[in-house]
Amino acid sequence: MPSNRSTSTIYQFYNCRILKDGRLQREDLWIRDGKILNPEKLFFDEKGYADVRIDCKNLLIAPGYIDVQINGGFGVDFSSDVENVEEGVSKVAKGLLAYGCTSFCPTIVTSPPEIYRQIIPRIKLRDGSSEGAGVLGIHIEGPFISKDKKGAHPEKYLKKFRQGWDDVMETYSTLDGVKLFTIAPELEHSSDIIKQLVKRNIRVSVGHSSANLSQAEAAVKAGATCITHLFNAMGPFHHRDPGIVGLLTSHKIPKGVTLFYGMIADGIHTDPAALRIAYRAHPQGIVLVTDAITAMGLPIGSYKVGQQEFEVTPEGRAFVLGTKTLIGSIVTMDKCVKHFLEATNCSTEEALEAGTRHPAEMLGIAAQKGTLDYNSDADFILLDDELNVQATYIAGELVWDKVKGNHDKRAVQRKGISGFKDIV
Repeated sequence: MPSNRSTSTIYQFYNCRILKDGRLQREDLWIRDGKILNPEKLFFDEKGYADVRIDCKNLLIAPGYIDVQINGGFGVDFSSDVENVEEGVSKVAKGLLAYGCTSFCPTIVTSPPEIYRQIIPRIKLRDGSSEGAGVLGIHIEGPFISKDKKGAHPEKYLKKFRQGWDDVMETYSTLDGVKLFTIAPELEHSSDIIKQLVKRNIRVSVGHSSANLSQAEAAVKAGATCITHLFNAMGPFHHRDPGIVGLLTSHKIPKGVTLFYGMIADGIHTDPAALRIAYRAHPQGIVLVTDAITAMGLPIGSYKVGQQEFEVTPEGRAFVLGTKTLIGSIVTMDKCVKHFLEATNCSTEEALEAGTRHPAEMLGIAAQKGTLDYNSDADFILLDDELNVQATYIAGELVWDKVKGNHDKRAVQRKGISGFKDIV
């Protein structure tokens, strides 16, 4: 009688607690062909079993972190390293594995049009692998933002929509590969631009803005579904007009729409009290982001992001050179999750989902990323009880572990999985 069993290798991760359906559950994780496998179908339909069993030694298993706003790191700046775009993205992608980040959106900040035209076509979407975290698409942050809330963005390159969509194409030339677009909704013609972006399957985020609540609500009605780094570079909350912050509890959010908002949970950009207020007002929308810059992973010193020079202080703050204007963070996703957990006293599950499920939902890719649901991509991390990353897997392959660092596929197959592997 012929067997229904697949010839592909089946992996069983056991002695673990996995994040599933919003809870850490004592359950095994099964992998085949880079996907999460339903063991019931394996047992009953295929009469199958595990080829490789991996003892996780009571560690937690969570989906890999997803960073939707990262400007660079490890000496790389996505907005200025024009001559080495591909190499720079690859370097950051490789470095992120040690922090449990399995996919990301390279973020391009306010720059001259010639910079966009050179960089955007050269950042290609790609799957994650032993070579680095996957690239989900580009996040465009500028130049269509408010000069009053420009933050560290250079004012001389900021633009308005004078002719509508023609201004967009004149600035970027192409939007191929763009997944997320930050816009100040008070700019004239912004609602029309938002509609055009949404038609192209680009998520729109409001930010770097002085918009009042009505303007922010109009942007959401036009199709915007996100807020860029809540509280930072936007008008302050006021009880008679709460501005963009008011979107968290607005009754004008269209039915069925979840509003997502990024938070830089580094303990510097946002006071823990503000983090708690946002989380308690709208817990299902929080998306942890690093907003990391060139200096992530590097020592104290002076660097450059986009067209701006900056310095990193001994306290871990990054300021525009000669000012006290924050220019981004040097935090990593694993630290964001831990700080969020400590600052809000939320559950471990909620902290993990803020860096996994929520960003995937925000980008519309939750069927593939951000969960451990059956048939989703087997991008996941092993964590201890303090949420320190012990190992990172992409498509079911070990790509980094705490003991040996980065792996390539051949090395994993040849040498085993650094203390976790038990072939039966």
